[in-house]
Amino acid sequence: MAAGATLILGIETSCDETAAAIVRRNDDGRGEILANAVLSQTREHAPYGGVVPEVAARAHIHHLPGLVQRALSEAQVSASDLSAVAATAGPGLVGGLIVGHTFGKGYALARDLPYLAINHLEGHALTPRLLGECDFPYLLLLISGGHTQFQLVRGVGDYLRLGTTIDDALGEAFDKTAKLLGLGYPGGPQVEAFARNGNARRFPLPRPLKGRPGCDFSFSGLKTAARDTAQSLPALNDQDRADLCAAFEAAVCDTVADRLSHAMAMFHEHADDAARPALVVAGGVAANARLRQTLGEITRENGFDLHVPPFHLCTDNAAMIAWAGAERLARGEKDTLDAPARARWPLDQVSAAAYGSGRLGAKA
Repeated sequence: MAAGATLILGIETSCDETAAAIVRRNDDGRGEILANAVLSQTREHAPYGGVVPEVAARAHIHHLPGLVQRALSEAQVSASDLSAVAATAGPGLVGGLIVGHTFGKGYALARDLPYLAINHLEGHALTPRLLGECDFPYLLLLISGGHTQFQLVRGVGDYLRLGTTIDDALGEAFDKTAKLLGLGYPGGPQVEAFARNGNARRFPLPRPLKGRPGCDFSFSGLKTAARDTAQSLPALNDQDRADLCAAFEAAVCDTVADRLSHAMAMFHEHADDAARPALVVAGGVAANARLRQTLGEITRENGFDLHVPPFHLCTDNAAMIAWAGAERLARGEKDTLDAPARARWPLDQVSAAAYGSGRLGAKA
């Protein structure tokens, strides 16, 4: 390994993917993925129409040690070559978090390595810097099953929430719409597939918060409108499902386009010194082709560069966790072994809670 380079083992168990990765941060600050092993649990959770936390945690326990060994083997390195261990400590399903977080601590302790407890959202936020040159500051749109928010990314550990969902995350809305239409799990790909053959103009669905100030989101009403429309039909056939999926997808794209335009204006208010403004999109919903097209159109109209990682780095993975650990290690940071697992852990630690504040802390 080159002088000044670091080799990080990353571990991700925040939801229903068990993942381990080896990432190298070279002395020039550039990253390289040497191995990125991900084991999906979709088949185990499909009968329930969603993720069952206990099932997920048990699967993490069973698969994680083997995945770590697989990642080391694929990277052609040994544990003695590692510079540090990084694992997701939150936010997410606390049972799964405890599995990966505890394993990572033990692995670091046994080998006398620095340990880094990583915010899963920061992993998404910093992914474009792993893939190539992406200077701070930039605008982040995080769209996943659990989160939908705009963040101003000013640096490692320096985030400002510009907008967030005030009820449901976009990925959750996709999944629940798919479920009420009987399309199966995971819902996002199913809705997208049906929408390709649908007429988006047949069913008028709302565009929540469109035209209002700020860049917050709301998807609960859209989801309810889709349900009410489905229930108003005498018997759903495949064309009804396709048309409703197309209408839902069109409503999502219109809403995101409106909210994004507002977020870009807010970005300029807070970061008018950005040499070339950029939008980074992360999270599983970023895989939706029509939404990507919409994002491309809005960024071009507003003079932003668009960075969307490849699909395998949009969804949950350990390479992004390893990279976030590498970025923090380069700043001289590390965590103590009593760092807790946190079911809730907003990226922005400065702003007042937007919603969901309680015993476990704020959701956003």
